[in-house]
Amino acid sequence: MIFIYQEPPVYLLPFALGDLFANANATGCITLADRYGLMAAIFDESLPEDEKRSIDRLLRAICKGHIKVIDEISTMA
Repeated sequence: MIFIYQEPPVYLLPFALGDLFANANATGCITLADRYGLMAAIFDESLPEDEKRSIDRLLRAICKGHIKVIDEISTMA
């Protein structure tokens, strides 16, 4: 008998992307939790086109250095 390991599905919480974008723009950084949210969004095949474009804009901002990637779980104190 052969067992095939499957990764558990990753689900994006409703409205999580909007909160992620707003938080990244307000703080100028993206956290570890934000990166997991982005990963879930990227794997979501039913993601609307406008949210895909928002992800692209966020990734461009990171590449250009406008938003920093930090290794903290959250920016909450």
